Amino acid sequence: MSELEGNCLVCQSGGPTAVINASLAGVIEEALNHECIEEIYGGLNGVVGVLNEDLVDLAAESQQAIRLLKSSPGSALGTCRYVFKKEEDLERALEVFKAHNIRYFFYIGDSESMAMLDKLDALAKAQGYEMRVIGIPKTINNDISATDHTPGYGSMIKHVATTVREMAADNESIGEGDYVSILEVQGRNSGWIAAGSTLAKRRDQPHDPPHIILLPEIAFDPEKFVADVQKVLAREKYCLIVVGEGLVDLNGNYVSAKASSTDAFGHVQLGGAGEFLRGIVETRIGVSARSCKLGVAGRAATHNASQADSDEAYLAGSAAVVQAVENGKSGKMITLQRAEADSYKCETGWVDLADVPATSKQLPAEWINDDGVSMNFPFVKYATPLIQGEVNLQWENGLPVFVNLKATRIDKVLPAYEI
Repeated sequence: MSELEGNCLVCQSGGPTAVINASLAGVIEEALNHECIEEIYGGLNGVVGVLNEDLVDLAAESQQAIRLLKSSPGSALGTCRYVFKKEEDLERALEVFKAHNIRYFFYIGDSESMAMLDKLDALAKAQGYEMRVIGIPKTINNDISATDHTPGYGSMIKHVATTVREMAADNESIGEGDYVSILEVQGRNSGWIAAGSTLAKRRDQPHDPPHIILLPEIAFDPEKFVADVQKVLAREKYCLIVVGEGLVDLNGNYVSAKASSTDAFGHVQLGGAGEFLRGIVETRIGVSARSCKLGVAGRAATHNASQADSDEAYLAGSAAVVQAVENGKSGKMITLQRAEADSYKCETGWVDLADVPATSKQLPAEWINDDGVSMNFPFVKYATPLIQGEVNLQWENGLPVFVNLKATRIDKVLPAYEI
């Protein structure tokens, strides 16, 4: 198969992760290895940058900047929560690709982004414009089906589990059987992040914190919750609870939904599950309780990122270029899969974009203990390899140094477009 000559474009979308820039670095460094790729562009703020023709020259970045991508949080190119909403958006994107001879398009995003890419790939084929469209998965929520796990998840749960151990040391020093602390973590429709907190437990120490894990997959029962907390306090000096923000009540309603508040994707805005639980603890049990919300700090914690996660994020970006250039693939999403081996090893594969479900991947029910508030060994076996190793940061005056791209703009050649 003859290689397709032209330029490549890479963008980032959705919520950042601690390792999303490692995928970007993987695309850039692999693209530099292929002579058929003439220029390497980045789109600012995801597909919004494509529609606005806001492109930058990534090949002009220094080697130091590319290296720093592997240890920098946030989305270095900027991100968006926008997906093409009308046929004109698709037509405009293809017009931009043609104007800048974009023959390779790599998009780092979630399942909703993959559905958008599938439409874009179909339009390019329908118009006879030869190009390769490849999706690179990312999300801290680990809820994209068709891939064993997603880049970003390992670092998130490494930070959550570390935070639990740190909170436990604090709680142990002040509790006297009358103290409850609650850590609220992200996870709208699945409890992958909350479940990851169980890695804080030491081997053969089942009573280690977190003492209670509340998952969106398990409907919240206030009576059972009160009994569970009282049981822990009767045994321990304190009770440490981890709750996913998407916790639902017995009627399937979010316990922390904000009325009339939605994001750009139409998702109900969540936040307050921890405070909701604190209120129950203080009014029903009558003990002191505090809640904290990890929020954005969790996904931005590159200082606590997993090296395994970073390596796999880079691998996904690199594999996307290889599949597009060497194998002529298009309309695909890169996947991470576990190799059949005695020890953990990650391999990349691909799946058709059309086969990436928009629905969230749920925690397997068999990985949740019968008590509904703790995880069993199969989950620990699944998650432990994902948090191994520490990313080596560059430091200056006691603080980490993160990438700051020059972002040299590419001249616009098309009329302005109104989104």
